[in-house]
Amino acid sequence: MKLAWCRRLAALAFEAVAESEYHERLWESIPEGLEPQWWRARATFLLERVYRGERVLDVGCGEGRFAAELAAAGAEVLGLDVAAEPLRRARARYPDLDLRQLDACGRWPLEDASFDVVWAGEVIEHLYDTAGWLSEARRVLRSGGRLLLSTPAHPRLLRLALAFSPRAFETHFDPRGEHLRFYTARTLTGLLEDFGFAQVEVSSAGPLRAGRPLLLCSAQRKRF
Repeated sequence: MKLAWCRRLAALAFEAVAESEYHERLWESIPEGLEPQWWRARATFLLERVYRGERVLDVGCGEGRFAAELAAAGAEVLGLDVAAEPLRRARARYPDLDLRQLDACGRWPLEDASFDVVWAGEVIEHLYDTAGWLSEARRVLRSGGRLLLSTPAHPRLLRLALAFSPRAFETHFDPRGEHLRFYTARTLTGLLEDFGFAQVEVSSAGPLRAGRPLLLCSAQRKRF
């Protein structure tokens, strides 16, 4: 039993290192200072739902642009990312932000019920342990706290195109791509409800000509 447990710990450690190295390589390939995709729609959604003085956790903060906007609006912000490179860029651009590197696996080094809001912009589709991530997000939220997130949408027209075009399907679900999960409003709502969130609201955003390619979601941690 002890040997099996040691092997499991070693496997988890290897997974964490492998994932961390993957994200480092990914960030090193991204030019510095790019505006986040669908920036205006996501920033507007976020700032309309966060209030001055609230404590906000920005998980997957990247180069820190959303964290900086939140701080400028009067929120108390902590930014986390699993890769060192985006944090280096963020610290250079926003030296006053509280930014920390997070292990790719395991429990977040944060106290229970310590945040009013958890924000995750374009993060949930990259997770291989979605259950663990949502459990941690729920744990660090205060009773009645809010989870805010954005993720790529899969509206009806896109799903039809994927169903009838092998080329479109293969491009969208390229096994070399970054996305591990693919959401619709219904599946995202069901997932969050299963993990102890209530008042889940999901809307589509982005240019109509592009089929509203963005899902914006707000959910409340069920009260203790």
